[in-house]
Amino acid sequence: MQLKRNNLKSMNRINYLGTLFLSFFLCIPCLWAQSSKTKIDGVAAVVGDYLILETDIDRALIELRSQNVDTKNVTRCQLLGKLMEDKLYVNQAIQDSIKVSDTDIRDGVNRRIEFLTDQLGDIQKVIQFYHKDDEQSLRDELFDILRQNELSSRMKAKIVENIEVTPEEVKQFFNKIPKDELPTIGTELEIAQIVIEPKAPQSEVNKVIEQLKEIKKDVQENGASFPTKAILYSADRATGGKELTFNRKSSFAKEFKDVAFSLQEGEISDPFKTDFGWHILQVVKIRGKEVSVRHILMVPQIPQNSLEEAKKKINDIRNKIINKEFTFAEAAKNFSDEKETKEDGGQLLNPENYSTKFELTRMEPLLYSQVSSLKDDEISSPIMDEDRTGRKMYKIYRITNRIGEHTADFINDYTRIRDLALKEKQLEAVGKWMNEAIKKTFISVKGEYKKCSFSNNWLKK
Repeated sequence: MQLKRNNLKSMNRINYLGTLFLSFFLCIPCLWAQSSKTKIDGVAAVVGDYLILETDIDRALIELRSQNVDTKNVTRCQLLGKLMEDKLYVNQAIQDSIKVSDTDIRDGVNRRIEFLTDQLGDIQKVIQFYHKDDEQSLRDELFDILRQNELSSRMKAKIVENIEVTPEEVKQFFNKIPKDELPTIGTELEIAQIVIEPKAPQSEVNKVIEQLKEIKKDVQENGASFPTKAILYSADRATGGKELTFNRKSSFAKEFKDVAFSLQEGEISDPFKTDFGWHILQVVKIRGKEVSVRHILMVPQIPQNSLEEAKKKINDIRNKIINKEFTFAEAAKNFSDEKETKEDGGQLLNPENYSTKFELTRMEPLLYSQVSSLKDDEISSPIMDEDRTGRKMYKIYRITNRIGEHTADFINDYTRIRDLALKEKQLEAVGKWMNEAIKKTFISVKGEYKKCSFSNNWLKK
């Protein structure tokens, strides 16, 4: 049992390191210039159709240092092993015909070029830094890196996508842990909230609807690019221009799914409303029960007087709760604008595991700053919050339960134990897949790296 738990910790650490250094080309590049070490760019290993160069390992190490990771115990052998894992995922993804959207990758390249240009001053400096002849060759290289990263991520997700654990497996996992090795769970909070959103005047709503109609018309009649329009105008910066793939059971807004599944490939919807604002969407692809779409989100402007009215409303609600005219749970059910939580008395769910418990040391920083100083049964002052789309709202919070630091208990901490059991099962599945993939893939480790003690059987001994 101890061995498996240690393996899990090791895998998580290696995955963390890998996530950091695979993004080397995507970080602030000045760190590479700080390396005075010069070497011939030899081949360190070959995995399937992919080469891993000495400079790939150098870049990986520099990227770790740029993220303030202590690298004194990180060896070139470990870094090479992680790079080989990722190339193996990419190689298999190609064989399994896993698809990624070239449009999404190009959009990612555009964002990266903008970022690098901001860091270095102008595009010519970026081109010179990467020793490229022109901007197109730089874009081509970044395209390959981003594409491989996406293929690797999708292949890893595919390996574990159908793995589940039964309650009996969770129980067996827990019972195998020696009592003196049971994990310690830090202080946890259960939190409820009430949300009041300021209302946009109809004139602002109409303005947004007309803008969306104009975009749709420009795409349909003038051949304008929907992805480009999404990048330029969508309030949802995280998904602007990207394909979103989902099915009826996916956790998207019901209105969003209903519209998506009512259209044919290539069609663009009329403007429609969700809790996030107003959208139009374009269906890119329909595959069985899945649909891929792009969308543009616009949020009507909220005037100052609407913000003041919302703040007054939530202050009135808070005062009436304090004066015991109704409970926090009753107020949430009757007045909160957050549909997902109001029926449960405003109780928040942890997005990591969908339980009601939030461990203080792992809490999202913004939420931590808002609730960490609250006493039991105290109600926070109104807090202005703004989501990633620019949608503003007022919130009040209450701690509904506080659970002190304790040794893991099967019943009270079932969700946490289940997650650990699932991770172990996924780890075993990945290990099994890795062993089989190594056997059937051409792999060659070069030079001094043949002396490495890899965690995987790269040397096929």
